[in-house]
Amino acid sequence: MGKNNRSKNILKVAITGPESTGKTELAKFLAHHYGCNYIPEYARTYVENLRRKYNYLDVVHIAHKQVELEKEFTNRAKEYLFYDTELIITKIWFEQVYGTCPEWIDKSLRESKIDLYLLCATDLPWVPDPVRENGGEMRKKLYGRYEANIRNYGFPFRVIRGKDRERWDCALTAIKEFKALKSQNSQYSSMDFSGRL
Repeated sequence: MGKNNRSKNILKVAITGPESTGKTELAKFLAHHYGCNYIPEYARTYVENLRRKYNYLDVVHIAHKQVELEKEFTNRAKEYLFYDTELIITKIWFEQVYGTCPEWIDKSLRESKIDLYLLCATDLPWVPDPVRENGGEMRKKLYGRYEANIRNYGFPFRVIRGKDRERWDCALTAIKEFKALKSQNSQYSSMDFSGRL
């Protein structure tokens, strides 16, 4: 499924993947490098401030708030917009914990205007904290689900690997190559740009 209906000519890049794979650090780096904003992860802030275990309705609220933030940041964006989180993360969260997912999330993903996904590999060490839930082998299994979802929705993507500057350079190269492909062929499809660098 090609994603050719881009709003405001903004390049929208989502950073996704399992927990503890450097998503936030990468989003911050890219926003600084390109001199733009990134959409923060609302879920972490929300869950950290709960005085109880989160529930299904909390995750529904988080999903709606994330969509609101996307609209807000898109209205302010100029050339680039980076996502520290997006609805594939929320979809997998629903499915992993509750075995189901609201239908509107699938619909929103199919209508998404995100141009490029950067899928963070599990080659960074697991760093536990009170919010994270899925380390060890489960983190690797969830990585496979992220890749399967991205392919299912037809999003162009690249896998981001390496530590520190190597990881950042991998992301910069992916964005540069994607922009080059997009400028050469306005009718590109996800099959033209997918997988590993």
